[in-house]
Amino acid sequence: MYGLGMIKGFWVTLKHFVNSYTEDVQWLGRNYIDPEKLRLRQSSKGKGLFTIQYPNEKLEVPERFRYIPFLIYEEKDGKQEDRCTSCGICAKVCPPQCIWIVRTDDPVTKRPVPAPKEFYIDTDICMNCGYCAEFCPFDAIKMDHNYELASYDRTSAHVYDKAKLSKPLSYYASIRPTDYEAEEKARAEEEAKKAAKKAAAAKKE
Repeated sequence: MYGLGMIKGFWVTLKHFVNSYTEDVQWLGRNYIDPEKLRLRQSSKGKGLFTIQYPNEKLEVPERFRYIPFLIYEEKDGKQEDRCTSCGICAKVCPPQCIWIVRTDDPVTKRPVPAPKEFYIDTDICMNCGYCAEFCPFDAIKMDHNYELASYDRTSAHVYDKAKLSKPLSYYASIRPTDYEAEEKARAEEEAKKAAKKAAAAKKE
């Protein structure tokens, strides 16, 4: 009332303006490269400049942050074993229809093999909804944290093939440890139940 609100607002702005310079002197420029200082600046105790100096500074993304999907493979006996069986469920549930899969055929019998020969995702069309990862029955497709995908070539660089999409299970465990631990625990419990049923059936015989 009577302009007091404007005066208070200008005072807050002036304090942050002055603090932005005093903080630079106090931290000798390290306040833009120190992750701890970035967390402090973004908290309620922050003073001075709040703006993120991207790309020199980057906010930590939440564990369940999702962007472009990627395919998981497991390393067994020195070989890469894809979890994907090319069932096509991800392509069916994809709202913008940005996923294309080519199944592998046995060269002798010509029957389909549960492994993808080719797998493509058009990142320009992908809306990052996560349906593909949510509906995958084999936990073969997950959402990545990498959001820096800009390029000047939109014809080929933004269409990801199987080689570009494939990442090891250890990478998924590093970016989403909570989900990874829960999934592995559920998988171990399921395997234990199957083993128990198999042992019970063997006893009956």
